[in-house]
Amino acid sequence: MNSSSIRWSKIYRHRFLYLMVSPAILLVLLFSYLPLAGWIIAFKNYQIGLSVWTAKWIGFEQFKSFLFQSSDYAYLITNTLVMNITSIIVNLVTAVIFAILINEIRNKKFAKLVQTISFFPFFISWVIVYSIMSALFGASTGAFNQTLISAGLIDEGMNILGDPKYAWGLIVCLQLWKYLGYNGVIFIASIASISPDQYEAADIDGASRFQKIIYITIPSLMPTFVVMLIMNSGWILNSNFDLFYLFMNPTNWSKMEVLDMYIFKYGLQLTNYPYATAVGIIKSIVSIIILLGVNLIARKSTGRGIL
Repeated sequence: MNSSSIRWSKIYRHRFLYLMVSPAILLVLLFSYLPLAGWIIAFKNYQIGLSVWTAKWIGFEQFKSFLFQSSDYAYLITNTLVMNITSIIVNLVTAVIFAILINEIRNKKFAKLVQTISFFPFFISWVIVYSIMSALFGASTGAFNQTLISAGLIDEGMNILGDPKYAWGLIVCLQLWKYLGYNGVIFIASIASISPDQYEAADIDGASRFQKIIYITIPSLMPTFVVMLIMNSGWILNSNFDLFYLFMNPTNWSKMEVLDMYIFKYGLQLTNYPYATAVGIIKSIVSIIILLGVNLIARKSTGRGIL
C-alpha cells in the first residue's frame, strides 16, 4: 500500500472526527478568512457607491499616508502598546498571585465565595461598568468626589473619567477588575493539576508554606503563564472596542485613542474605507510579528512555546 492510500485510509478511519470539526472549520473560513478578500480596497481608490473591481489601483498610497505623511501613528502606537502591554502583564501576574492565595485558604467555602465574587465582573457588560464608574467617579455628581468634598479633603471634584493623566491607569484598573476572576480560574486549575506527592515530599523535608509556593507552585505555573503570555501577545494591538468607545471622550482622546478606535473613526464615521483598511492591515502584520517574536523569546528562554 503506497503513502497516498495510507493517508486516505487514515482519513476514512477518522471520518467522524473530521465531520464533527467541519462546522468549526467552516465558521472560521467564513468569518475569519473570507473577509480578508476585502483587504483589496486598501490598494484601490474605492469610494462608496462604486464597484471595487472598477476602482483605480493606487498601490501602497494609503500605507504611505499613514506611516510617512501622518504623525498619528506615533501617539496611536504609544497609547495602544502602553495600555495593552501593561494590562497583559498586570492581569497575568495578579492572576497568578490571586490563584496562589486562593489555593492557600484552608476554608474552602470561603475560598469558593471569594472566587465566585471575583468572577462576577466578567459577566458585566462594559455599558454597565461605565454607568457604575460614572456614578462613582463623575466629576460633579460622583459619590467618590462628593465624599471627598464633604470631608473637606478637596475643593472640587477630580475628573477621573475625562482627565488624560488618569486615562491609562483607568483602563488598566478596569480590565484588571473585570478579568481577575477569569484569569485566576485558569491558574487555579493549573495548581489543582500539581501532584500532591511534591507537597508531601516537601512536608517531609520540613519546607514551610512559603517555600512550597516558591519551589513547587510557582515553577509549576510557569508553563501556563508562558502559554497565556504568548496567546495574549497576539492581541497586543487589539483593544476592547466597547471599553474604549464608552470611556473615550473629547477631553481624554489624546491618551485614550487606540488603533481600533482610529480604524473605526476613519472607516465608519469618515467613510474612508481604503485608509482604514490599510491601517488594519498594518496592525495585523505587526501583531503577527509580535506573536512570533514573543513565541521565539519564550522558546529560547524557557524551552516552551505554542508554535
